[in-house]
Amino acid sequence: MTTAYERLEQKFARIAVLNEASAMLGWDAAAMMPDGGAEARGEQLATLAGLAHESLCSPDIGEDLEAAAPETDWQEANVGLMREAYIRATALPRDLVEASVRAGRACETIWRVARKESDFAAVQAALSEVISLTRESAQILGGVLGLSPYDALMSQYQRGITAADANAIFTQYEAFLKEALPRAEALQAAREHGELPPGPYPEAVQEALARKLAAAAGLKFSNARLDRSAHPFCGGTPTDIRITTRYDESDVCSALTGVLHETGHALYEQNLPAAFRRQPVGEAAGMAVHESQSLIIEMQAVRSDAFLSHLAPILTDAFGKPITLPALKRRLRHVERSFIRVEADEMTYPAHVLLRFRLEQALLSGDLAVADLPGAWNDGFKALLGITPPDDAQGCLQDIHWYDGAIGYFPSYTLGAMAAAQLMAAARKALPALDAHLALGDFAPLTGWLAEHVHGLGSSLGFNEILTAATGEPLNPAHFEAHLTARYLA
Repeated sequence: MTTAYERLEQKFARIAVLNEASAMLGWDAAAMMPDGGAEARGEQLATLAGLAHESLCSPDIGEDLEAAAPETDWQEANVGLMREAYIRATALPRDLVEASVRAGRACETIWRVARKESDFAAVQAALSEVISLTRESAQILGGVLGLSPYDALMSQYQRGITAADANAIFTQYEAFLKEALPRAEALQAAREHGELPPGPYPEAVQEALARKLAAAAGLKFSNARLDRSAHPFCGGTPTDIRITTRYDESDVCSALTGVLHETGHALYEQNLPAAFRRQPVGEAAGMAVHESQSLIIEMQAVRSDAFLSHLAPILTDAFGKPITLPALKRRLRHVERSFIRVEADEMTYPAHVLLRFRLEQALLSGDLAVADLPGAWNDGFKALLGITPPDDAQGCLQDIHWYDGAIGYFPSYTLGAMAAAQLMAAARKALPALDAHLALGDFAPLTGWLAEHVHGLGSSLGFNEILTAATGEPLNPAHFEAHLTARYLA
């Protein structure tokens, strides 16, 4: 006879399979699906979301949660996460869950055309529907969880961090940036030299090199794919990882760094605790933790002096062009006030996140009408970075997140960047020869340390608990500021 806890494991494993199927359909929609399949795909994803929601809301789960007697700390954590998921699910009616997914898919389809044509008006009505449904869900969840509506959404992406927490961190960083950015620009202008040779850099060569570098970082291609999409991402499941990127034959770096960024995400998924696969405690600990894993690979390791000294001759041999270390550093560590978040340098990137953090709170509360978003975006961008986007494609239409209903996600990017700097500082203390290994293209010491201190913990600990266990303290933005000071202001 199975115990209540064992029955919960079985039920949550089935729900996880439904979510895995949704993840694969989402990857296919971004990488393979013809445009004409969008409407049907929206219905498929909405139905799967409804089935997963219905399963999670089963009274049997509530009864088993009451009767469960976990026997280990991991099981205890698993039951706690199950209980939170059950409370969230039972608070929301299935028709609202399905309507939200359907609206997000429809809006995203319109957004793809609107972004190309820089036509916000074309997607305004669809976005208004998404915001309205998201607001309804957030109000319900906030009431049940004892959180503000926005905090209820944030906790879906990273539990344990509130808007007040993020606001304090971002306000501190805004003050740092105001003083540091002009200094970095001045120093850069005085010492930058060397440029990468002009393209073309053949797409096929870029792809082969991206695969080689991802494998060198530890990605197992026996359980992973690399494909193309308009917006690079990492999806799939721990045993079937799907990475996408986009190639530009005039730029040797964009796709390579993008693939290595997504490889950081993939390594996290690949190294999650197999004993708790398809259980809440066996999943990643949140999107800020996930971003810390992509950014510790891309920004902390790959863009370090050590690894770039290894990469320069590899690129020279692959493309038959003289690619020097100074030129590579100029391309990958150039500070510039720019409009596109995903192309921003690591010093200005938090300003892009801060703008979105402020605007999405205003959209959710109703203080900002959807129709007024383009103007508010431009004004906010001007205030933060001193430049104004020339059109909405380079402004409020550039990201997919809001148009797909992902509100409360953006803070995770900068919280993750700060956590990455803190983790890297701790890794360097624990591994004195780390940079010597990176200079040889050897990621194993770093990824092994991360597997022990982050990946293998799954969701058994929260964001700040993981940082405290690995580094001795919760998130401390001073580590990120110290990293930027050493790299750009020294």
